[in-house]
Amino acid sequence: MIKTDRLFLRRWRDGDRADYHAICRDPEVMQFLGPPQSRAESDAALDRMITSQTEHGFCFWAVERREDAVLLGFCGLMPGKPPISGEIEIGWRLGSAFWGRGYAREAAAACIDWAWAHGLPSIAAITVPSNTRSWGLMERLGMKRVAGGDFDHPDVADGSPLKRHILYRLARPR
Repeated sequence: MIKTDRLFLRRWRDGDRADYHAICRDPEVMQFLGPPQSRAESDAALDRMITSQTEHGFCFWAVERREDAVLLGFCGLMPGKPPISGEIEIGWRLGSAFWGRGYAREAAAACIDWAWAHGLPSIAAITVPSNTRSWGLMERLGMKRVAGGDFDHPDVADGSPLKRHILYRLARPR
């Protein structure tokens, strides 16, 4: 679907489920996202991405390394859920073995290019304030933190250190 120098961003396949689950059960990967996921939880998330692709023409796509077809994780676009309903969210999640190599930035930049080529007006991203890698990437991509945009995530339990989120946005260039 989308090709970069080192990556393919593509539709999900049933054969991706075990590798995706391995990423979602890694405590380091899930540190700022919630507890490691069960196989049923990671399968349900993958099913939501497949449904989004069918319904909207985009999703958090599978990120595959071109040189060896290894699944690195995901990066892509999804319709935002509350409290960013009505926006398009960009998101990424790569296995910790693949961090620090520029894969997330390469994939996210390709997703932004795809968004602009398909007429999307803006892109939003959310994370917890302590996830410096994630919001650092947002800033390297040109995204700006929305003043007054911090919020308590409705899907996170009260009292959790992951409850508070920050919002970044990038407008389509004119």
